Amino acid sequence: MNPGVNISFNHVEILKKFINKYLTMKNLILALAMLTTSIGYSQISPDLYSWKINLNGATGYNGIPADVQQIRYSANFTYVSSTGIPSYTIGPWTMNPNIASNQNWTFKIARFPVADPTPATAGNGQIGVLINGVVLFNPGDAMSYNNQNIWHRVAQYFEAVSFDTSGGHPAPGGVYHYHINMKKLYTPNASEHSPILGYMFDGFPLYGPYAYSNTNGTGGIRRMKSGYKKRNITTRTTLPNGTVLPPNQYGPAVSSSYPLGCFIEDYELSASGTDLDSHNGRFSVTPDYPSGIYAYFIALDSLGNPEFPYIIGNTFYGEVVAGNTGPGGGHITITEPVNQFAPKYLTLNALLQGFYDENTNTMTTDTLRVYLRSSISPYSIVDSAKANSNSSGTGSFIFANASNNTPYYLQIKHRNTVETWSSVAVSFVNSVMSYDFTPAAGKAFGNNMKQVDSSPLKFAAYSGDVNQDGTIEASDLSAIDNAVFGFATGYISTDINGDGTVDASDASITENNAFNYVGRITPLFLESDGGLKINP
Repeated sequence: MNPGVNISFNHVEILKKFINKYLTMKNLILALAMLTTSIGYSQISPDLYSWKINLNGATGYNGIPADVQQIRYSANFTYVSSTGIPSYTIGPWTMNPNIASNQNWTFKIARFPVADPTPATAGNGQIGVLINGVVLFNPGDAMSYNNQNIWHRVAQYFEAVSFDTSGGHPAPGGVYHYHINMKKLYTPNASEHSPILGYMFDGFPLYGPYAYSNTNGTGGIRRMKSGYKKRNITTRTTLPNGTVLPPNQYGPAVSSSYPLGCFIEDYELSASGTDLDSHNGRFSVTPDYPSGIYAYFIALDSLGNPEFPYIIGNTFYGEVVAGNTGPGGGHITITEPVNQFAPKYLTLNALLQGFYDENTNTMTTDTLRVYLRSSISPYSIVDSAKANSNSSGTGSFIFANASNNTPYYLQIKHRNTVETWSSVAVSFVNSVMSYDFTPAAGKAFGNNMKQVDSSPLKFAAYSGDVNQDGTIEASDLSAIDNAVFGFATGYISTDINGDGTVDASDASITENNAFNYVGRITPLFLESDGGLKINP
C-alpha cells in the first residue's frame, strides 16, 4: 500500500454512494495504480535531531555565540561543532579565577555505538557533550588526597562552592563544564520519560533521571536509582575492591572535614535495589530508541539532589571514539565526505481521544509520528519525524528534508489512533512552524476530531484504529476482545487509553467510534454537491 496516498472510506453509506455514483472500472484501475506508486522519504535519528542548534544568532556569556553551531554527518558519525557556551545565563563562579571562553569544539559521535569488552576509563577533562554543546566531566575534580592518585576528590563536595546556579563552572583554559545535573538545560518531570540531554563519547545517549520502570518500556515512569552506595567505613584504609592499603596510602579518617562521600573511593556498587550499573546506565527502551539502547542517566536522589556518580561511573560502557577526550581533544578534523544537517522544527499540539483525561486536562504521554505531505495531489510524503508528546499534547518534531515557505499538509499517526490531517497546508518560516489541532474540530481536515473537553474546549484525534487500516470497526474490537481475554498488558496497540492494561474501557471507546463509522478523512477526496469525487 502506498504510504503517500490514502483512500479514505469513512463509513458504509459514503462508500456505497462513492461506488454507485463515481467508480467505473476505468476509475478503479486508475485508483489502484495510484495506490501502488512507491514514494520514498527519509528519516532522521536521535544523534542528528537531539541537538540545540543556534538558528537565530543567539549569544551567551560575554557575547559568545551560543549552543551548537553546526551538525554534519556521514554514514557512521555525527560531527558536533559548538562554542561550549550555552544560551542561558551562566556564572558567577565564587572563588574560581577561571572565565568561560569559546572552545571552538568539534566532536565526533559514533552513530552506531557498540559495547567495549574492556571499558575505557572516564578520565579527566571532557567525556561527553550536551545537546547545547557544553561538555561533561567525570565525578572528580582531578585532584587526590596528598596528590597520591589513590583517594580521588569528588567535585560536588570540594568544588561545589564554585558552581553557578545551573551547576557548572569553568576549568583552566575556559572550558565551561558540568560534573553534576545541569539545572538550566531542562526541567525533570516525574511523570514523563526524561529527554536526551547529550551523548557520551562512546556514542551512547545521556538522559535525565526519569525513565520507564521496566527496561522493555512498561511499568510507568520513575526515577532511576544509582547503582552506588556509600561504604560502611570510618577509616580509609581499604579500597572498594577490597585492596588493603599500606599506612602511607591511607586516606583521612571519616570526619566533619572529610565526610563519607567526599572521595570517589568512598562508594561501592550496591548489591540490590538499583536500576543503573557501574557505568551509570542500563539497556532499555526509550522514546527515542523504541527498540532499546544502552543509555546513561543523570543520578538524583529522592529530593532531586545530585547523587553519585552523577553522570558516569569510572568507565565508559562503549568504545570511545578517538580524538574527543584528553588534552587537545575535541577539535576533530573531518576527513570524510559529510552532509550538512539543516533541520526544520515543528511545535505541534495534538491530543489523542483515549489518552486524554478531562478531569485533569492532561494526556498520557506517548510517541507520535508526523508526516509532511505535499499540498498538491497526490499529496506525496516529503518527510517524517517522530517525537514524544508531553502531558499537554505538545511535541517537538524535527525534519531534515523540508523547505522553508513551502506549504505542507500535516498528517499525524499514532499506534491506535485514526490518522488525522491538518485542515490546511502550512509552511516553515525561518525553519520553524507551529500548529495546534486542539482548539476546534475545524483544525483537522474534514473536522475529523472528537470533542474531549468543554472547559477548556479541546478536541482530539479519534482512538481505536488498532490495526491502522484507516477505519474503526469489527476487526479492531476483535483484537481488543482477544487482548482482554488474554489479560494483556504493556505498551501495545490494543491499550486505547494508554494505562498499560487492556480492559472494558478500551473496548468502550472503540465500540462507540465503530458505531459512528469513524475513519480517516484525507484531502484525496473532497465533498462536492452532496457526493464525493476524486481530486483532479
